[in-house]
Amino acid sequence: MNWVAYIIPLLFVALFSYALVKKVKLYDAFTDGVKEAVPLILSVFPYLAAILILSSLFEASGLAKLLSDFFAPFFRFLGIPPEISSLVLIKPFSGSGSTALLSEIFASYGPDSYIGRCAAVAYGSSETVFYISAVYFAGAKKKKLARPIAVALIANFLGVVFGCFLCRFL
Repeated sequence: MNWVAYIIPLLFVALFSYALVKKVKLYDAFTDGVKEAVPLILSVFPYLAAILILSSLFEASGLAKLLSDFFAPFFRFLGIPPEISSLVLIKPFSGSGSTALLSEIFASYGPDSYIGRCAAVAYGSSETVFYISAVYFAGAKKKKLARPIAVALIANFLGVVFGCFLCRFL
């Protein structure tokens, strides 16, 4: 067995030992932490539900496919294979949808092909911006979302463009 498998159990033993030495009541500390988490969950849930519903509607309505076909020539000009344009557009909205698209791309073109490598880079270099924004801004007092979301989307896109550029040489 690999020694890495022992890291988490060792951390638990070390944490419990430290708590015993410091005479911390572990169960009480755990339940106090859970009590503080409930209001957080209740404040975040509406935002998460909205993002999950909107991302499902984005895919199911056909808007994702329409936008993918529309932006494919622009993506090709920037060096992004048109075959992964759906992945580039879906990833900021849906992690599971983009995982399914990545699997389809791998099945069609292979993971070692140029398209497969670009798809892997596009998947790995981007984030589900709207989901993360919903979680982060649910607890924020000021909800100025436009700039941070725009910066995150631009950074995601530039990461994909640069990643596909590097895939040409690797």
